[in-house]
Amino acid sequence: MRHRLARHHLLQRQRLILHTQLLSQLFALVEDHFAMSRRRSSVMGWSSYGCARHSGVVSELWARTLTWAEVDPLQHPFELDEDAAKALAGLVTPLLPSPEAIEEYWWRSLDPLTEFLVDRFGRWACGWNWSVGEGDIDGGVVDAWCCAADTVTTADATAPLAVAALLEWRDWIEDLADRFSSLAPPQPAGPSSSVDPWHWERACTRLVTVVADRTRAESGWYAHCKQVLGWFLAYNGIDEERAREIVESAVGGRFGSWIAPETVVVDTVSSRFARTVDGAR
Repeated sequence: MRHRLARHHLLQRQRLILHTQLLSQLFALVEDHFAMSRRRSSVMGWSSYGCARHSGVVSELWARTLTWAEVDPLQHPFELDEDAAKALAGLVTPLLPSPEAIEEYWWRSLDPLTEFLVDRFGRWACGWNWSVGEGDIDGGVVDAWCCAADTVTTADATAPLAVAALLEWRDWIEDLADRFSSLAPPQPAGPSSSVDPWHWERACTRLVTVVADRTRAESGWYAHCKQVLGWFLAYNGIDEERAREIVESAVGGRFGSWIAPETVVVDTVSSRFARTVDGAR
C-alpha cells in the first residue's frame, strides 16, 4: 500500500512539473508575441512598454532592438575614468525626472537621459537601465539600477547610480565581446571545409548559461538571451536576418520567465542551434 501511495505521489509530482514547464513555454510564446506587437506599434508614437521611441531616423531607444554592429566595443570605443564619471553625473543630474513625472509618464520619463547618453556615446548606451527582472525594460543584466519608480530619489543621489548603471552595461558588452572571441569557431581552411558543429553547440551552451546567470533567469530574461545568440552569429559574419531565424528555430518557446533552463533544455537548444547554423553556411 505504501509503495502504491509513493508511486502515486511521484506521478503527481511529475505531472505538476510537466504542467509547469508547459505553462512556462506558453507564457514565453505569448510574451514574444506581445513584444513583437509592441515593437511594431512603436512606429505610431510612444511605446507603452519600456523606454522605446521611433522617429524618421533610427532612434528607437529600446535596448532589445540593439544589433551587434551598434554595441560592438571595437566599433564604439568608450572610456570613463573616475573624474569623467563624476563629470558625467553632473551632466546627467538635470535630465533626471521628478517623482511626479515618473508617476505620470513612467514609460518615457527617462528618455531625455537616454537620448543624451545615446547622442554622447552611441546607441549602445540605450541599454544603461536594462536591469534584472521587471525593471524599465524587463529581463536585463544591470544591478546598479532597478527602475525609475524605485531608483530615482533626489537628482544628486540618483545621477551617480545612472552612471554606474551605464558602466555596468558597458562592462557586460565588453565581457560578451571577449567571450565571442574565445568561442568563435576556427575559420575553415578552404572553400570545401566546414566548421565542426561542436564549436557552435559549445558556444550556444556557454552563452545561454552566462545570460541565464547574469539575468538570474528572471522576468523576460530569454529575450536578451536570444539577442546575445544573435549577436554572436553576427560577430561571426552571419547576416542579421538569418541570425534571427537561426535563433528562433533553436530557442522557439523553450525558455520561460522566472525559470532557469534545465540542462536537457539547454542541450536541445544548443544542438538545434549548431545544426541550423551549419545548414546556413
